[in-house]
Amino acid sequence: MKVFAIMLSLAAAPVAAADVIHFTTEDYPPYNFRVGSEIRGAGYDQVLLMMKDINHPYSIEMMPWARAIALAESEPMHCVFTTAHIPERDTRFKWVEPVAVGRNFMVSHKNSGIKVADIEEAKRHIVGTQRNDYTQTLLENEGFPKIDLATDLKLTLKKLESKRIDLMPISEQHYIELLEKGIDLEAQFVFSEQKFAIACNVNFPADLLARMQGALDKLIADGTQAEIFETYDLRYSSFGQVAAKP
Repeated sequence: MKVFAIMLSLAAAPVAAADVIHFTTEDYPPYNFRVGSEIRGAGYDQVLLMMKDINHPYSIEMMPWARAIALAESEPMHCVFTTAHIPERDTRFKWVEPVAVGRNFMVSHKNSGIKVADIEEAKRHIVGTQRNDYTQTLLENEGFPKIDLATDLKLTLKKLESKRIDLMPISEQHYIELLEKGIDLEAQFVFSEQKFAIACNVNFPADLLARMQGALDKLIADGTQAEIFETYDLRYSSFGQVAAKP
């Protein structure tokens, strides 16, 4: 397999023009994350290549998720990634997709003794998630009575480990990554399935959106997106188990 590498210098597009596209993102591996002063990830790399293809000025900034998505919703030239395209968000943004497709598991700490098979059983427990994350919307729509909100995913995970909460929804890929790091988690059931995308402001220029979608379509068609997924070891698991590396 060809080794896929992207240098940070690819992101050094001019940003002085009035029509600059402002991308916001969060620390959410493996889609976007920091390594030292650099941002990397399966979503981030696709954005870099798309913008290189359309040759349009842009910037990318990592920040807390609540601020990142709020800017995309309120500012005309802003887009946010990697964003779950759920029904509640459909008309609030314009979409470039799919950057990825994923599942969320409802997980517990491995030694908690908790066993739940579905959403109704999970409602008896305290469930934590990140404030303004799409999983908050999913939990609220399902009528979970005890939702604990934290400023970021890492804090929610700490609460789970310290048994301040009982359960939390987490992406399949992040679940696999945490298991491989030795974090004691146990998947209880598949909580949701969703498409991940770039979400742009509803007033974002239609011509630019079409060019970005065209660039993403090319990444998918020529196998580059799949190669990026390989780079970040994105793979599906048998439910509750880590998938074998190819």
